[in-house]
Amino acid sequence: MEPQRPRQRAGLGLASKGGCSQRPRIRNPVEWLDRQTFSFHFRNLRFANGRNCSYLCYQVERLKHCSPDSTDWGVFQNRVYPETPCHAELCFLSWFCAKKLSPYEQYRITWFLSWSPCLSCAEQVAAFLKENRNVRLSIFAARLYYFWKPECQHGLRLLHHQRAWVRLMSLREFKYCWKNFVYNQGMPFKPWKKLRKNYQFLAAKLQEILGNTMNLLKKKVFQQQFGNQHRVPLPRYRRKTYLCYQLKQLDGFTLDKGCFRNKKQRHAEICFIDKITSLNLDPNQSYKIICYVTWSPCPTCARELVDFINGQDHLSLQIFASRLYFHWVKLFQRGLQQLQAAQVSVAVMTRSEFEDCWEEFVDNQGMPFESWDKLEQYSESISRRLRKILLPSNWNNLEDSFRDLRLGSPSPSSLRSDSR
Repeated sequence: MEPQRPRQRAGLGLASKGGCSQRPRIRNPVEWLDRQTFSFHFRNLRFANGRNCSYLCYQVERLKHCSPDSTDWGVFQNRVYPETPCHAELCFLSWFCAKKLSPYEQYRITWFLSWSPCLSCAEQVAAFLKENRNVRLSIFAARLYYFWKPECQHGLRLLHHQRAWVRLMSLREFKYCWKNFVYNQGMPFKPWKKLRKNYQFLAAKLQEILGNTMNLLKKKVFQQQFGNQHRVPLPRYRRKTYLCYQLKQLDGFTLDKGCFRNKKQRHAEICFIDKITSLNLDPNQSYKIICYVTWSPCPTCARELVDFINGQDHLSLQIFASRLYFHWVKLFQRGLQQLQAAQVSVAVMTRSEFEDCWEEFVDNQGMPFESWDKLEQYSESISRRLRKILLPSNWNNLEDSFRDLRLGSPSPSSLRSDSR
């Protein structure tokens, strides 16, 4: 049997920019959805028929010291003829820009959508997020709009690229919407048949579209392992090596990203090299790779990275390290110098890189990055050490010397251990 297909969403064609490209007349939201409207239009069917209206339930939180200071709630529906056609996403943006947005405030916005955004809406929402870095947007969609169409897939990737948190509505989000946006008259939410199965199907499709099959880091793991404090804070824990990477086109579009940690007898850098090699990148195209690492590379990994990048003129590699590994040992200094000599940019993570890593690789649940005490001081201190190591005057003395290693000279095998 032919699956039911969604109709064109009322108001705009599939990829049209007409109508929505102009700021619509400001319309205030409504407070509630009735039960029948929610149950019909938010039902998470794989292929929906007769659901050519779109609804957007929103929550706007103005943040103060990373905590909500005030909250707005409401619902928008797309506008259709005889009114000027406009999708719900752009009705919201028009209202928010006119009534709420201030460049001096931080905002966390959550959308619950009956349909994921079309290409035109995605382009305009992505442009809004790029221009307003003080706004963080989380999008939960009941269904994916034309998910088999390349243009709609591109729209979702644009949103993801501009740090929108794009997810499918699970049972938890449906219950939340029912409780907060539906005039439910005290009735509990009753899951419909195949809700969980359809969610799993659509979530897998979204994961394929976004090209992000990695597991996000837990917030605690990020804070502990990427912390740049000189000493491990109490309670003590072991610092391990994590490597997060983004593969980008020169226009900034992210093609792939992922996160590795050390395995037994296999450092994260080697796993990263294997991954990039497996992609078989077009040598006629230029790419930029950005790596965030908890520890700077050991000498062996540094040599492997140099061998990997040599002769690949289409690749540009940048490495940002939270901390320097055995920075006082000549052999480890030499590895960093060899990377720089191979045109690999080696730098220390600053607040900007920590924020980007938090946004791209951490299960942050829409929360903004919150720095730890003395982050900037530690970063500058580590940067001074790195600059000294990379000074050309220090490149003439590269003999393997461990005189200043208080704990004794490391054996060759220990350089490849999992002690990082």
